[in-house]
Order: sequence, then C-alpha cells, then structure tokens
Amino acid sequence: MWGPILRVLLVEDDEALSSALADFLRHRGFVVEIAPTLETARLALPLAQWGVVLLDRQLPDGDGITLMPAIRRIAAQASVIVLTARDQITDRISGLDAGADDYLVKPFDSEELLARLRAVERRRTGETSAILRLGSVAIDLARSQVLRDGVEVELTPKEWALLRVMAMRPDRVHSRDALNDALYGFDDESSSNTLEVFISGLRRKLGRDSIQTLRGLGYRLTGDAS
Repeated sequence: MWGPILRVLLVEDDEALSSALADFLRHRGFVVEIAPTLETARLALPLAQWGVVLLDRQLPDGDGITLMPAIRRIAAQASVIVLTARDQITDRISGLDAGADDYLVKPFDSEELLARLRAVERRRTGETSAILRLGSVAIDLARSQVLRDGVEVELTPKEWALLRVMAMRPDRVHSRDALNDALYGFDDESSSNTLEVFISGLRRKLGRDSIQTLRGLGYRLTGDAS
C-alpha cells in the first residue's frame, strides 16, 4: 500500500503563488519542490518519490494536462491535483478525464488545498480517522495538532513532518531513509545525526518512550509516553 504524502511537486509558473503555497505546505510537514514549466517538471519527475503533483494548466510552455502521460509513466504513485483559473465545467471534466484525482479553481484558500491533500492521503493509506491516540498523546492529522494529557504541544515544522509520517502508519517501522525524505528537499543540507536530533526533540515533548528505536531498522511510535 502506498504511504503518506511526503513530497509535493508544485508545477506553477506564478512565482508569488508558488512561493506562498510552498511555504504554507512546508510549515505543515510537506517537502515541496517547485517546477515553473512543463520542461522542468518533466526533468523533476524521475528524481523523487512524489506523493502528489499540484499541476497548473496555464504554463509558459503549454497546458499542464499534457504532463499527465509522463506522470502516469514515471511517477505512477503520485496523485494529481489540478490548479487552474479555468472555471468552465468542460475544463474541469477534461482535467479529470485526463487522469487528475482532484481539481481546484483559482483563487482558492490554502486551507482548502490542505483539506484536499489530506483527503488524497487518506485514500492512499486507507486511514479513516484523522486522530491517532497513543497513551496520553492525541495526534490530530486534520488540524496539524498534538495534545499530551489534553494540553497542546508546540512542534517545529520538521518535528511535525516526522511525527506526521509515523502517525499516518503507526503500525509500521519507518526507516531512516523514509524519515529523511520527510525532512529534506533537493537543496537542503543535513548532517548525519540530524534525524536523531529531531527524534530526541519529539521524545522530549511527547514522552521519552513515545518513539521506539529498532536498531538497524528504524523508528516506530508507541503508546507509552512516560
């Protein structure tokens, strides 16, 4: 089964919009790369395990919908949400018929996009509940909120990115590579012990036994947050 959305490819030529959306999503635990043209998007497709492609239709070098065959061939695991100023029903139908999973007409609210991403993520993972309870800790994936003993816990964007990945599949042992994918984009630098620093931060905030280390395998959430 496909896992949670880690990486987002944002195919959008409007620099102000793409920058704002990327910042919004990064602060909510997504790794986002921006491709301003069809050509740069085609080059980016084989470079990562994309969870979703946010695809503008009106790009400098053509209609974004023409990228759909390449997405399905190279990044078949990716869901596609079309973002466009075209609001005619025929345009929406053509986008969905081309293989898009969802459609948002500009201008849209960033929170609506986030809700669409959560819906796509739930379909991918088979999750039905947005709240995971592990002992004294409640992780609300819909609101990007964590409570411990009923008190909200403040997490950094990187801490939330890690926790979100593990919370989407709490039964799974998550490898270092998978968790690093949740932390870093193409241009980000990391040191060899950075992951442990963020894991340590989560344990400090959620409880020292909230995350189990399985040596040589990775990490897993537990219900023991003592």
